Amino acid sequence: MFNILKKEELSEHVTLFEIEAGDIARKAKPGNYFILRTHEKGERVPLTIADFDRGRGTITAVFQKVGKSTNHLGTLNEGDFITDVVGPLGNDSHIENFGRVICVGGGVGIAPVYPIAKALKEAGNRVTSIIGARSKSILFWEEKMRDVSDELIITTDDGSYGTKALVTAPLEDILCIEKVDLVLAIGPAIMMKFVCRTTEKYNVKTIVSLNSIMIDGTGMCGGCRVEIGGETKYTCVDGPEFNGHEVNFDLLMNRLQGYIDEENMAMNRVQACGGKNYGIKYS
Repeated sequence: MFNILKKEELSEHVTLFEIEAGDIARKAKPGNYFILRTHEKGERVPLTIADFDRGRGTITAVFQKVGKSTNHLGTLNEGDFITDVVGPLGNDSHIENFGRVICVGGGVGIAPVYPIAKALKEAGNRVTSIIGARSKSILFWEEKMRDVSDELIITTDDGSYGTKALVTAPLEDILCIEKVDLVLAIGPAIMMKFVCRTTEKYNVKTIVSLNSIMIDGTGMCGGCRVEIGGETKYTCVDGPEFNGHEVNFDLLMNRLQGYIDEENMAMNRVQACGGKNYGIKYS
């Protein structure tokens, strides 16, 4: 059993947990993720390790409440226990002094960008971070990102805070006037796709994290398969980070839409059964 030491509502649908998990915290590195189950019959929910404290033996997770499992997870409070927490999983981020680096985080993707930006800064890189959200009300971790960046740029779709633009606008502004050695982007698939389209024009190496598609974390279910450079890879064991210019984003987004459609059908079936879930599983 794993104790929830801290709970913070970052926005209406985004929650932060600080979880006591000493073994995981001691081995965690930027880019890793873990899998939890809220109870013995619960689904396996993969979450990126958004931060960790080896001394205190804690890991931090930031998750969006979008389905049955994550909404149930959001009902837990400080002092409650999570049944299973397994990790760290996945390949950690490759950290070295590349030189000039831009880290791009969109929406809840800001959380997994944070430990990577922090590690890149500590490795001696000059780090510009660009974070974006639909509106100010769902933007979070501005100060944390500022602390690990030489420069922080904020965009919102509706112009309620920062610059009214998509994250690709300031990204291209930088790319067209100076040399950049690496771009890292984490967020919605459509955002990462257009970040990669932007950087490809300037021949800048771009890394993306595809953690949103993972399911069981072992490579056995095949649900996380993606096409990378024309080859099939499994996000949970081969990733979650890949060369963004090799990702087949159209195939990825089609598969993600399939999951959304399946979940909507499951919800409709539950409603048709008077709100009872007769063995239907959806995340």
